[in-house]
Amino acid sequence: MAQVKQAIQKSLRFYDIGFNATDPVFRGFYHEKQRHVDDFDAILSRALSKGVQKMMITGDNVVNSREALKLANQHDSFTCTIGVHPCQAECFNKNPQGPEDYLHQLEALVLEGKKTGRVAAFGEFGLDYDRLHYAPAEVQKTYFEEQLKLAVKMQLPLFLHSRNAAKDFFEILEKYLPNLPKKGVVHSFTGTIEEMQQCVDHDLYVGVNGCSLKTPENVAVVKAIPLDKMLLETDAPWCEIRPSHAGHAFLDSKNVFDTCKKERFKEGCMVKGRNEPCNTVVVAEAVAKIKGIDLEELADKIWENSISLLG
Repeated sequence: MAQVKQAIQKSLRFYDIGFNATDPVFRGFYHEKQRHVDDFDAILSRALSKGVQKMMITGDNVVNSREALKLANQHDSFTCTIGVHPCQAECFNKNPQGPEDYLHQLEALVLEGKKTGRVAAFGEFGLDYDRLHYAPAEVQKTYFEEQLKLAVKMQLPLFLHSRNAAKDFFEILEKYLPNLPKKGVVHSFTGTIEEMQQCVDHDLYVGVNGCSLKTPENVAVVKAIPLDKMLLETDAPWCEIRPSHAGHAFLDSKNVFDTCKKERFKEGCMVKGRNEPCNTVVVAEAVAKIKGIDLEELADKIWENSISLLG
């Protein structure tokens, strides 16, 4: 039976739409100290062994977007996003040459990425009112809109972030969606069922990861997401499905890879507490169980959705 299950898993295809691959933890650095050797190649190998054929690296400011594009150009399995996260919206104002120059830098990166075919979406950007200590709401709204103008100019699908800001988020977004045929995805979704329905009504996809499965209310929302409007992600190195999460009850099996603490790193091990793209299959397993459908059916449809949006 184990051999049959393994053979089925090898036939599954996944697109992890949220991989923060520029984070130093994937090179063994934690809080600026190297705790173990660079195991990035092993992370990629584990993902591929679990059917994660494509991974979209998240850009959240100019520096990280540049690094994301560099990585995407190096691996056939990678694409990337280019944009500025709402919590980093002050980057525009802090840029020595001013906000317009920062937008020009973003545009230049997008054009470079379009030439190589490696930029798949514009983002991560949007609004986050849970963390206003990073950037005030008015600053976030200003540069959400400025980036939307650039996304329309570049004709890229959107990789969106929304936390406790649904009213302002949709009011701004609605002005630009008619000029974006592919719309986009609200990633790492943790909102209410009403907010999920707003996403669907605006023809947006909804990105699901471990953080989307924390509470029973989250699980009810995920169950209600139409399968043709869902995408899967890990948001690695964050958002794993933890034993304390309501979604954990829907997992039939544990991760097949051994784990170890970073201080006791062993080659071939996943680092405990550091999420990886290979866990896309774990998210898929939980969602399939929640929806009461076969894992293969879910994987096929989500792959189709992913390619339809991101190419």
